[in-house]
Amino acid sequence: MSETYLEVTYRHGKPFAAYLYLNRQPGDKAARTQSHGSYIMDFAADGRAIGIEITDIDSVNLASINQVLSSAHQPALSQADLMPLEAA
Repeated sequence: MSETYLEVTYRHGKPFAAYLYLNRQPGDKAARTQSHGSYIMDFAADGRAIGIEITDIDSVNLASINQVLSSAHQPALSQADLMPLEAA
């Protein structure tokens, strides 16, 4: 299994979107998605949450992302986990 990490995508030198990779198993792919406002959660075929697409970087805050994670029975993030967004 991989560790949780955040990847930020840039367009024209500015942050455009981000993806929070959750613990995954080799070969995991999104089988379904669920919208949570500006977040889109991806689920593997067996129902495990495997990632969250962040479509509005300006609206991200720790409380809102932890609420989405909680809905999928995932551990909460700390402010340090969102540092790549703050640096962007």
